[in-house]
Parts: sequence; structure tokens; C-alpha cells
Amino acid sequence: MAERVLFISWGEVVRGREVAALENFNETIGLYGQMQQDGRLESFDVVLLDPAMDIAGYFEIHGSAEQLTALKASEDFRQALFNGSLIVDNLKMADGYTNEGIAREMTLYQNAISKVPQNA
Repeated sequence: MAERVLFISWGEVVRGREVAALENFNETIGLYGQMQQDGRLESFDVVLLDPAMDIAGYFEIHGSAEQLTALKASEDFRQALFNGSLIVDNLKMADGYTNEGIAREMTLYQNAISKVPQNA
């Protein structure tokens, strides 16, 4: 089970690039599907949001730390990011933790708390 997650979000499509955005979206889903089949990532989720925030949608890419490090350095992934950055506003990416990774992070946080005086 994956312990790490790569969160990639985007905002509105740049006006006049809607067709290119749809093509890029479909290509990106195909790329992630192929990466999953090849074992380069464990799984991924796609979320589209109703208009209400600066985020129109996002991908959650799940895998090990090693898988996601290799993924972020790969040419095909980097190319997909560059392609997307020319079509949508506010393309952002963040690393995170999930499943067993959360327990490990919380242990580190608890260790840090134990070294800081607490006010009652």
C-alpha cells in the first residue's frame, strides 16, 4: 500500500485553449494509466470540482517515496507538466503522506511536541 502521495491541482482553463486542455487531460490520464501498468506508480485518482475555489480539479498520484521521486524526475512526467502549464492557470504540485506514511509523520510530530513546553 502506498505511503506517499503527489497532489497536482489546476485552476481554470486558459480561454481559447479548451480543446487543447481536453486533449491534454485525456493524454495525462492515459500516461498515468500506463505508468500504473508499468509499476511506476501504485494508483491515481482524478477529481473534478464544482466552480467554487481556485482549484478546478486535481490528481492524487499514490506510490512509494522511491516511485514518486523517480516519477517527478522522468521526462514524460515533466513534459506532461510543461504541457499542462500552458493550458491551465495555477498548476501546482505538492508531496504528501498517506496510509502508513501518516503514522510515521505523526510519530515524528509527537516527538517534536514532547520537546516543546506546553501551556495549559
